[in-house]
Amino acid sequence: MTATPPQVGWAQADARRIHRQFLDEPTDAPPAAVAAAMLGAHAQVLSAAELSLALRTAEATRVEVRAAVREDRTLVKTYGPRGTVHLLPAGDLPLWTGALSAVPWTRALPDGLRLTEAQTEEVIAAIGDALTGTELTVDELTDAIVARTGPWAGERVMEAFQDKWPRWRQVTHLAGWRGVLAFGADRGRKVTYTNPGARPMEGTKALRALVERYLYTYGPATPKHFARWLAAPAGWAGELFAAAAGEGRIEEVSFEGAAAWVVAGDTEFPDAPARGVRLLPYFDAFSIASQPRERLFPGKAYERALAGGQAGNYPVLLVDGVVAGVWHQRRSGKRIAVTVEPLKRLTATRVRELEAQAARVGAVLEGTAELTVGRVEVGPHA
Repeated sequence: MTATPPQVGWAQADARRIHRQFLDEPTDAPPAAVAAAMLGAHAQVLSAAELSLALRTAEATRVEVRAAVREDRTLVKTYGPRGTVHLLPAGDLPLWTGALSAVPWTRALPDGLRLTEAQTEEVIAAIGDALTGTELTVDELTDAIVARTGPWAGERVMEAFQDKWPRWRQVTHLAGWRGVLAFGADRGRKVTYTNPGARPMEGTKALRALVERYLYTYGPATPKHFARWLAAPAGWAGELFAAAAGEGRIEEVSFEGAAAWVVAGDTEFPDAPARGVRLLPYFDAFSIASQPRERLFPGKAYERALAGGQAGNYPVLLVDGVVAGVWHQRRSGKRIAVTVEPLKRLTATRVRELEAQAARVGAVLEGTAELTVGRVEVGPHA
């Protein structure tokens, strides 16, 4: 006999994901613990990461998040899932670097520009050596790499923002994944890098742990969901899940009538659906990783809040666990104009909750929010 997998509906999964990311009840946990629960905060726009973390807490502001990065060093700004900049807990760097450095990496550049395997290893070793115990700007790091490798590493051959970058920069994110590069303190308007000294966990062990953390936070999920989140090959993710299942680390459930996976034994879900109003900033972890995307962005939300099908390009209004609008904030001194565009009329109760959320955004950003409910006229990334 084969046991029938537990049946899990969207509302149950959504409510559990929201609870585990502190989106139903704010936490008193420090920023690093919140980042761990989210599996990292996307930080290409640092102010968005500050909002993502602080809005999940009861009282934290961007000051506490910045202190965690710059002073306490409990958060590290580095390259995370999909090769994008994230704030990751310093204590989790061995796991992250071990797992991400074991993800198959596609070398998309043509032969004339692409570093060979040997050159890649030489550059990464040079980066780790040059950044140990110091912080260097891009230009300073380029000089240090060239001095340790040769002029070829510094040749400006990579097209980038109407400019050309030195050849070595094609492996910047890979150096982050290997644990030898992270962002240091800004020097004026210049970014610096440093060596965080992270010793990567063994790759297979780290990937197993990452699968379990992902499923704990975003399960039930499929290998394709995991692959999309990491920007990894779907077939490779399928093999990873199969191995984890064979070891009894994960188990199958029926999610909306289709096979999906959770951590072994983690089959309890809330009876009640998610309730409440939340404002999530650009590239918030919940809106990026929660699948299936058409359930999180139902109806008009799929067209209005997704730019070309990609989540994160718009800050979103979350109502009862699903995307129900977009929003935008513009700062002028201490005044923060918050414009929210709901896709459906909000009840009086929901408007009051929205007012509280806007006020919380203002508090996180150390200003005073002024809420307008109306059309958001700016486009994505504005």
